[in-house]
Amino acid sequence: MYIAITFLIAVLALLLVFWGGRMLVGGSWLLGFIRGSVGLILLAAALLIVLVAADVYSYRNLADEHSIGTLSFRQLDKQHYEAKFADEDGVAQTFELRGDQWQLDTRLLKWKGPLARWGVQPAYRLDRVSGRYLTLQDERTMERTVHELDGSNYGVDVWASLRGISKRMSFVDAVYGSAAFLPMADGAVYEVRIGHNGLLARPLNQQATLALDEWR
Repeated sequence: MYIAITFLIAVLALLLVFWGGRMLVGGSWLLGFIRGSVGLILLAAALLIVLVAADVYSYRNLADEHSIGTLSFRQLDKQHYEAKFADEDGVAQTFELRGDQWQLDTRLLKWKGPLARWGVQPAYRLDRVSGRYLTLQDERTMERTVHELDGSNYGVDVWASLRGISKRMSFVDAVYGSAAFLPMADGAVYEVRIGHNGLLARPLNQQATLALDEWR
């Protein structure tokens, strides 16, 4: 669905490039400033639409609950861990997190009204992973760490734009999906799953299970 949306946006951008080019090179420049200005505006609009299409293409379709990856930890020092996130495609990223707990966030686009009735599924994009300390004193004084998971940056942020106005719109909600803060431990491995209600993290080995039991 989102590939089709991106394709339609790209076609619109190509049409604007065509029309804008014709305005710039067609006829005589004696037609003046207006013709040239309109052509430049159309080309600028085409570039903006291409950037929007690229940002939309970075989102993944969310039809049913499924795994989006695993997060594993190796302790480097007290309250200092190496975290490795491997996504559903097997692409791995490694970060250093400080604290006692971790949280992973995604961006969600939830369609409402006619779009939902037509079967357009929600979409998501991995956003960031962060560490947190258990005590308020540590939160105030110790080093904070947060890392970007998806490096898509096209100069246009569709999600942020929609989030700012989605409360006044009847067809989309731009919201965060977050796995609750869970304990980091040496050797712990968690699976992160996503559904329409957000993220859910589950321990995959004994170290993660023991860390959860001690934390609770």
